[in-house]
Amino acid sequence: MEKIHHLKHTKETLFFCISRLLEKTSYYGLRSILLLYMLSDALKMSETNALTIYGWFASSFVISQIIGALFGDLLLGNKKAIIIGGIIQALGCFSLCIPSTIGLYTGLSLVVFGTGLYSPNLIASFGKSYLNKSKLLDSGFTLLLLTADIGAFLGALLLSLIAFKFNFTIAFLLLGLLFLISVIPIFFIKENKTIENKQNQISTRNRILILTYIIVLIGIFCGVDEITDFKRSFLKNFFSVNDINDLIFQNIHLIFSLVFSVIAIIVWSYYYSSSFLKLLIGFTLGLIALILLFSIPIKISEDKNVFVFVTFLIFQSISEIYFSSIIYSILTKYSNPKYLTILISLSYLITAFSTLNFFWISNDLKTYSNLGLIIGNVAFIIVCLSLMILLFNKKFKSVTDE
Repeated sequence: MEKIHHLKHTKETLFFCISRLLEKTSYYGLRSILLLYMLSDALKMSETNALTIYGWFASSFVISQIIGALFGDLLLGNKKAIIIGGIIQALGCFSLCIPSTIGLYTGLSLVVFGTGLYSPNLIASFGKSYLNKSKLLDSGFTLLLLTADIGAFLGALLLSLIAFKFNFTIAFLLLGLLFLISVIPIFFIKENKTIENKQNQISTRNRILILTYIIVLIGIFCGVDEITDFKRSFLKNFFSVNDINDLIFQNIHLIFSLVFSVIAIIVWSYYYSSSFLKLLIGFTLGLIALILLFSIPIKISEDKNVFVFVTFLIFQSISEIYFSSIIYSILTKYSNPKYLTILISLSYLITAFSTLNFFWISNDLKTYSNLGLIIGNVAFIIVCLSLMILLFNKKFKSVTDE
């Protein structure tokens, strides 16, 4: 590891994180009460219709973020796209205060379009603010993702309580205000449109090869994660959550993520190591997690199952930290900054496509759940071997300067 000298996170990082925290609080707060709102006396929808609309709402963000990325990179600029997106999200929540199907459809459509503008442009703008101090990119993105996780947790918890204690109208008004407040920090951020990425001195061919490889890794990691989610649900049903408080069980993964994210932010802010080495560590820890999950037989004591499963969650949490933050860093380093938002939105598309395909696979393998885990293990082993080959390849080192 190499000690980082004379590089620090700036107040711009703080502004980005505050904005992301508030936006995620509002977004996940909306998701936590949306289904209940549609089933309430305000709309009196059938469960089938409510679930259909909710499914449309949740799945439409992939397309909206691609559209938002195109607007941000080609028409508006990232900063304007973030601000306009946040305002549109707020208008969507205010529209939901109208207790009618028109208010519902209008509100959800605005939230979807606004989020499409806000999210990819904020991530890209954040990454570009680190291009002149790229050794801090890993810790910076870890910090941004940590604030997003905290916002998601607070939104789901607090907004549900507010909706129950008062009413849905009050909750939607508060959500709209949070969306509006989330864009205020963005006004204090200077958008540098002329910044040059040092990594773009690498030939176009080599950058395309690196980015293509990273896109493949995104598909593999997210797809295998879908298999482990299926297995996690199976284990939760098996344990019946008798020995663990249900709320703690559901949020234990988040707790581990928060703890290990803070550690990673501190260490990576002072010491730098290759992003590809971090990816190797991430996939190795993910492989260990899958092996732990695979090792749990059905007929052993429940207490031992719980211990092994919690150990699995620890390794998986650290693996996700190493993966998620580093992926954004590499995309930022090796892309053309002018089109970084579009590239990030395409990574969302790859994630959704891979998750959907592995979801179908896991459904087909319900009777043979271990087979799904075997596929995951094999995939991670191949990825780890490929990363090791790259890291020991002198030509690759010279190309990436990693």
